[in-house]
Amino acid sequence: MASANIAALFRLEILAEEEDFDRVSGLLALGAPFGWEEESLAGGETRFVIHCESEDHLRRLRDELLATAPQASATLATVERQDWLAAWRQFFTPVLCGARFVVLPPWLAGEERSPGRIPILIEPKSAFGTGHHATTALCLRVASDLLDAGRVHPGQSFLDLGTGSGILGIGCAKSGLKGLGLDIDPLAVDNARENRDLNGVARDAFEIAQGSVAKAAGRSFDLVLANILARPLMEMATELAAALASGGCLVLSGILETQADAVEAAYRAQGLPAARRIIDGEWCALLWA
Repeated sequence: MASANIAALFRLEILAEEEDFDRVSGLLALGAPFGWEEESLAGGETRFVIHCESEDHLRRLRDELLATAPQASATLATVERQDWLAAWRQFFTPVLCGARFVVLPPWLAGEERSPGRIPILIEPKSAFGTGHHATTALCLRVASDLLDAGRVHPGQSFLDLGTGSGILGIGCAKSGLKGLGLDIDPLAVDNARENRDLNGVARDAFEIAQGSVAKAAGRSFDLVLANILARPLMEMATELAAALASGGCLVLSGILETQADAVEAAYRAQGLPAARRIIDGEWCALLWA
């Protein structure tokens, strides 16, 4: 960075064939939920454009996309420097999630825009989860509904797998739960810790560590939240089901509605009953409660 507010900006441009649209948009939902541009082309392809201040993050995202959709093309470039904070201030508006939460950037922290709601302050960076993408908002909405219904209550424990910016874990901790947030990306872990401190959440109320579900082996949680992709959700079904305390609630998000049957089947194979489905556009959350 050149200064506190001025940063180099990088652009990742992806050209995807029609059959790769779901794969690419699904990966971007988790790798770039801070936003992207999307343009449908006359030949049926889609052009995706992502801007970010972290070149390393976009490089990792590019490599993951090309491994998942090898027919796609991806170009990484540097663009003109700009006031990154000012750009976010134009884009980042409050997000209402359920009846309980409102997600805000730090510069709106002192404004009473949504009285009666619990504010979750998120510093928008290249990590994950500002609440603007449907998968994050959907998962937080389900958590809000569970809390409001008394199905989940203060004093219980939670696991936030794929914590990203820490948005879900912060919401749980500010509602009186205590738990663990895990993410395999060190960039996300750093941002989650920054956001935890920004929200005044105690470290023993929301422990954050780098790693996957294996890091929680031997522990059980009253609420398990996993906002990741369909394939890893299926691969981790045994471990996630084992992490759920008896009578606990499991929320899976980051799933396209077309993938919901396969993901649910993986968890029913672990002895869980049929899931409730909460739909938002093309996205689906699976809930066992």
